[in-house]
Amino acid sequence: MSEFLNRRLTLLGEPATLSLLAQCLHGIERECLRVNHEGRLAQTPHPEALGSALTNEQVTTDYSESLLEFITPALKDPAQTLHSLEQIHRFVYSKLGSEYLWSPSMPCPLPAEEDIPLAYYGTSNIGRLKYVYRQGLSLRYGRTMQCIAGIHYNFSLPEQLWPVLKQADGYVGTDRDYQSSAYIALIRNFRRYSWLLMYLFGASPALDAGFLRGRAHQLEQLDAQTLYLPYATSLRMSDLGYQSNAQAGLTPCYNDLASYTDSLRKAVATPYPPYVQVGTHKDGEWVQLNTNILQIENEYYSNIRPKRVTYSGERPIQALMARGVQYIEVRCLDINPFVPTGVDLTESRFLDAFLLFCALESSPQIDSNECAACTDNFLSTVKEGRRPGLQLQRNGEAVELKAWAGDLLERIDAVAALLDRSTGTDEHAQAMAAQRAKVSDPSLTPSAQVLAKMAEQKQSFAEFSFSQSQAHAEYFRQQPLSAQDQAHFEQQARDSLAAQATLEAEEVGDFDVFVGSYQASILAISN
Repeated sequence: MSEFLNRRLTLLGEPATLSLLAQCLHGIERECLRVNHEGRLAQTPHPEALGSALTNEQVTTDYSESLLEFITPALKDPAQTLHSLEQIHRFVYSKLGSEYLWSPSMPCPLPAEEDIPLAYYGTSNIGRLKYVYRQGLSLRYGRTMQCIAGIHYNFSLPEQLWPVLKQADGYVGTDRDYQSSAYIALIRNFRRYSWLLMYLFGASPALDAGFLRGRAHQLEQLDAQTLYLPYATSLRMSDLGYQSNAQAGLTPCYNDLASYTDSLRKAVATPYPPYVQVGTHKDGEWVQLNTNILQIENEYYSNIRPKRVTYSGERPIQALMARGVQYIEVRCLDINPFVPTGVDLTESRFLDAFLLFCALESSPQIDSNECAACTDNFLSTVKEGRRPGLQLQRNGEAVELKAWAGDLLERIDAVAALLDRSTGTDEHAQAMAAQRAKVSDPSLTPSAQVLAKMAEQKQSFAEFSFSQSQAHAEYFRQQPLSAQDQAHFEQQARDSLAAQATLEAEEVGDFDVFVGSYQASILAISN
């Protein structure tokens, strides 16, 4: 363990600060496709009984009308966060009729590209803006790619902890600037070490053969309907996913908050010739919000994002620039198809220890060589992380993944021990032991287990995934919500429909003007 980390752990282990560690906040967003009784993409509208996708804070849609997104509140105890996620699933299943929630990250067999329905948010200006943004995404990347689902894990350290660390570091500057720079330092370490998460939790080694729509690829044929790579951990996070020439030149630097927001601000304001050629309108209708590298900053696809809760009408970059970083959003996690909610408490406990380690360990700036190595290590792990003897690059030298993973887990152990002291449990230690077992024995990883289960059941990817979806549906339907909880969710759904109706009834101003002022809001920000 580094002297730097040791010093910080000693500081946080003192009675006055130890209790603060139990105040970290955890939120989860889980995406999943709705499928019909045949395991194919549901072509039905977003069920009205789930409320308005625009204004319901817990049940919404992502890219497609068929791609649901469940959002928990940010809570101190991850067990409570996961309970909240379970409750959302139970409510949704009470309204799904004969439909199912697809169990893994990679999609079900999909219809023709143009038959994948875009999410619709009604006639308000903000609802229309969300719809046009999705039209732009389909134009730029195709609809198929947008049907991949994942788990987003939101994590923050307690606000009271930052001044303690700031004082210990002798940082000269405001509390807000220190907190932002510390979160950006966490993100740099995440870039260095996130390959480990892909090895431990990657769960997408195979996919439906139709997904690639006949495009060239390097995957192998597992059976007539399934493509895979034998040692892959997460094809979802491989270069199969977002292949964007426009975004290729955009690697926001995580050396400070200003350079990060600046690179995104420029991308949202810089025209990209192929998009300019298409234009923003076709036959008098909007087809994309603008012709720039990014329509909005959220279009930038990254494994982790610095975040800040936004005010109404405020853009993510504006919030970050005005008030600094408040939490981070981890975006590279696959849905575990063996778990009804897609993520369990063991994974959450490990993530907390891992992210706290990234926050507390020293985090020098990343130069271009290290930046390239981080990307290569990540891609090697998602495509062949379970390959015996696989080597990654560490400080310019080759190192075996297994050895480096062991070293990292040893360093994270001390953080996990501190978290257990703060909560008075041994749950983090147990989560660490489960991960060490996967490093020793790759057959214990979710990616290996997916392939083993498919082989054992003689199932294609789609058959395996649908049978898991059916088992999960049974799990939720056998344990319905209490009458009180059901009533609460139903009220929330009704309130959201009323809120959307009010928004639409009171809408003033022309949509074109609305889009113009939305674009101008980003151009107006200056350093």
